[in-house]
Amino acid sequence: MNKFVCLGLALALVCACKGRPQEAQEASGAEEPAQEVKLDTVAAKKAASALPQEPVFAIVTNKGTIKVKLYKDTPLHRDNFEKLALAGYYDSLLFHRVIDGFMIQGGDPFTRDSSKIDQWGMGGPKYTIPAEIFGADSTLLHRHKKGALCAARRGDLANPFRESSGSQFYLVQNPDACTHLDSAYTVFGETVAGLNVIDKIARERTDRFDRPLSPVVIRSIRPDEELNKKRLEEEQNQNDLAQNSQLNLTE
Repeated sequence: MNKFVCLGLALALVCACKGRPQEAQEASGAEEPAQEVKLDTVAAKKAASALPQEPVFAIVTNKGTIKVKLYKDTPLHRDNFEKLALAGYYDSLLFHRVIDGFMIQGGDPFTRDSSKIDQWGMGGPKYTIPAEIFGADSTLLHRHKKGALCAARRGDLANPFRESSGSQFYLVQNPDACTHLDSAYTVFGETVAGLNVIDKIARERTDRFDRPLSPVVIRSIRPDEELNKKRLEEEQNQNDLAQNSQLNLTE
């Protein structure tokens, strides 16, 4: 079977499976293209060290701004998102898959190039992230609530350990339509402002592959200075209280 037929089958299968926010290649089991991520990791780590344990990032789009908080109990996904966002990896990418009544998906570097439109949904860095779906006691960490920030991934046949894409993510618009995704995809954050922007993007007119007819552009993803400053102060106050309590116990 030639590569054009395989690609057509993959896209057709993705369209038929609208209930799953997946990368297009997972339908056919094809390998993710090798894309090296050239980032200033030293600068990114330095910037990340100044952030609270659960930092807030502003996803600035041409349709409005969505602010998301990253969870500390999914540290691998949190740290990866921080690294990519701080290095500008997401700047100018698109929300390439939009389904009203379900979710919006973005983070594919191929979306910078309209000549690669048939590959949108297949791109990412040359790595995946181990799943962080359950805690140490095997309980579910987070559910797909309204505005949940989640990691896209390849399907179970090609990806039995449910490892996440290195960069693609989705935001839940309708939690009732996403309950079947609980326990299957990593949820690593939540929307703290801009739920109306998610709704606005989800209502965009799309083609038969769920691609918006009018580009929905991620202009940048950066830390929200005001909210992170407040969260750092709260963390410091909690640490001070814990230290004082410990001192009182030892006296």
